[in-house]
This record gives sequence, C-alpha cells and structure tokens, in this order.
Amino acid sequence: MAFQLPFRFSSSTGSTAIDSRARPSKMMEYDQLLVWVVLILMLLGMVMVYSASISLPDSPKYAAYKNNYFLTRQATFIAVSMLAGLLAFRIPIATWQKTAPYLFIGTLVLLLAVLIPGLGVVVNGGRRWLSLKLFNFQPSELMKVVIVLYAADYTVRKQEYMHKLTKGFMPMALAVSFVGLLLLLEPDLGAFGVIVCIAMGILFLGGINAIWFGGIGAMLVTIFVSIIALSKFRRDRFFAYLNPWEEENALNKAYQLTHSLIAFGRGEIFGVGLGGSLEKLHYLPEAHTDFLLAVIGEELGLAGVLIVIAMFYWLVKRAFDIGRQAIAIDQTFAGLTAKGIGIWIGVQTFINMGVNLGLLPTKGLTLPLMSYGGTGILINCVGLAILLRIDYENRVLMRGGRL
Repeated sequence: MAFQLPFRFSSSTGSTAIDSRARPSKMMEYDQLLVWVVLILMLLGMVMVYSASISLPDSPKYAAYKNNYFLTRQATFIAVSMLAGLLAFRIPIATWQKTAPYLFIGTLVLLLAVLIPGLGVVVNGGRRWLSLKLFNFQPSELMKVVIVLYAADYTVRKQEYMHKLTKGFMPMALAVSFVGLLLLLEPDLGAFGVIVCIAMGILFLGGINAIWFGGIGAMLVTIFVSIIALSKFRRDRFFAYLNPWEEENALNKAYQLTHSLIAFGRGEIFGVGLGGSLEKLHYLPEAHTDFLLAVIGEELGLAGVLIVIAMFYWLVKRAFDIGRQAIAIDQTFAGLTAKGIGIWIGVQTFINMGVNLGLLPTKGLTLPLMSYGGTGILINCVGLAILLRIDYENRVLMRGGRL
C-alpha cells in the first residue's frame, strides 16, 4: 500500500525538495491491510457464530429455528453492513463534521423512542431495540459512532474554551449525562461506559484542562460505583465476579463466567478443534453474542485467542496512526474522529474480552465485528469506513491533491 510522496529526499544535501514530476492524484489507494483485517475478523466471527449457535435449535427457546438460522442472518448482516460501509466511505469528512450535531439530536430522539411502550422492544428484560420488521435496531450502538463525531466536532468548535469549565467542559458533560440517563433507563450500563470513555478520551486528546479532566474522571468513577452499590442486582453480580467459584455464585450470578472460564481451560494451547466445543451445548448462555470469545478459546485455543487480540490491537493502533497523521496536516476534526474510533473499538473489545476472561464483572457488550448482531456489525462497518475515508483524504492531501 506504499504511495509516492510529492517530494524526494536528496542524499547529498540531506534535505527534501519538491518533486516536479509528482502530480496530484484524483483517485488514491486505500489502506488494503486495514480492509483485510476487518474482513478477516468479520468472516472469522461468522464462522464462530455458526459454530456457537448450531446446537441452539435443540433447546425449547430456539426450537422453531433451523441450525443455520444465525449463520444466514449474520452473513446477511455482513453483506448489508459492507454496502453501508461503501456508502459511508463516499461521504467527505467535512460533511460528517457539518452533520454531527444533527446526527446527535436524531440519535437522542431514537433513544427516547426506545423507552416508549409500543415502540421499544423488550428482550431479556432490557428495552433497547426498535423493531424494523426484518431485524431489531439498537440506537445505543448508533450513539457510539455518533458520539465520536459529535465530540470531535465539539472539541474543534470550542477549542479556545477547552480550558474553561462553563464554556468548554460543562456543555459536553451535560450532553453525555443526558445520553447516560436514557441508557440507564433501558438499562444499558455497558453502552453508557463505552460512550463516556469515547467522549472523555476525545476531550482529553483535544486539550481539555487536566484539572477538570481529573476531577470529572473521579466524579464518573463515583457515579459508577454508586450505580453498582445502589442496585442489588448489579451489586450481587459484582461480588459474584470477585469469587465466581463459590457454590452459590457458580450456580447463579457467576454462572456465565464460570462456564466461560471452563471453555478457555478446555481449549488449552491449540483448542479442541472447530465445532468441538462442549460449553456451547446449552451450558454457556449467549455463546454466539457476548461470550463468543470463550467459544473461540475452547475451539481454537490460546493460539486463536492471541491471533484475535493481535488483530484488534493492530486495528486500534492503525486508527491512532491515521489520527496522528491527520492532525499533522491540520485536519483536527478528522484526526480526533480517527482516534475516537480507535478508543471506541479498543474500549469495547477490552471490556468484552475482560468479561470473558474473568478480569471484569459480567456485562452485556458484544465483541466488535465478530459477535452476532445486525446493528453492531452495521455500525462497526460505518465507523471503520469513516476511518478509511480519513486515511484516504490524508493521502490525497499529502500528495498535494484537493478534496
């Protein structure tokens, strides 16, 4: 994916000079390696979703489903998401910046609509979806990419006030707090945590006053601790995570965690083989969504898990590299957006993997690009298409071209 820069390096003088032969290119190469990593993660995820869900029709809950039901739907989700990604890639970053506030307001309306009886769909006790007939749409997933765009745009617009509490930080804090209130009413604490990390991360990168940042960070920790302490369900789940093997916990609040750990233990170094998982046979709940990594660990072993971790690490690192490159050529909004996408994918991946490995309390967050789910895959592809667009525009500008 190397490309010709519009200057050459003179070895005799040790300086750079503009190459008169270099011409701006109207159509630039895209980051092919980034595309391949995303495709590999999605296709591997599709295979593992099929493996994790193939036995579900044996249970009464899924008795009406065929063995390939989730495979077919996941393949459809991926195809539609790739098409959406292609459309998102064609939209200039300047357009994303202009529409960011309107996208934020529109997504807030969707989050409110979820809470209206008759509009919001209740699944497993949570009211987080809107029915679109073909599939249920989850506005909290959309808010993850929208908060990236909105926080980046806000930071650019308020750059001169970023060291002030009332004009710089408070408006953004109030906006995120309102989003958090709506998410807690669903309830969806996991999505709220990811969105807070995205907003705080972008504000930090945008140059917010360190004292305000530290103070607000401490306040957020206090809020999260209070939410857990004041909710018996969350409190019990937290303490169960600290001691999952206690008999009462292992059969109740820590049931998923213990079976996830058993799956990793059975996988050892190279796994029991694709399709050979025992934990997916109705022992590990939500094996095709939140606990897909446990099935990967059991069937592909430590080697498979490390490969997945390495690909996500490279993906996040590449997002930050693209962001630094954009900021270096004075494309601040694009740079903050790229880094925000990196924070989003990185934080959600870390939480999902931490939950699967018993490093974090059990929380319902999917593994980006891999877990079963239409909205998640769709929004992940749109977000990464925006990242590809930023990289594309960086290359155009570095070659001396115009957007």
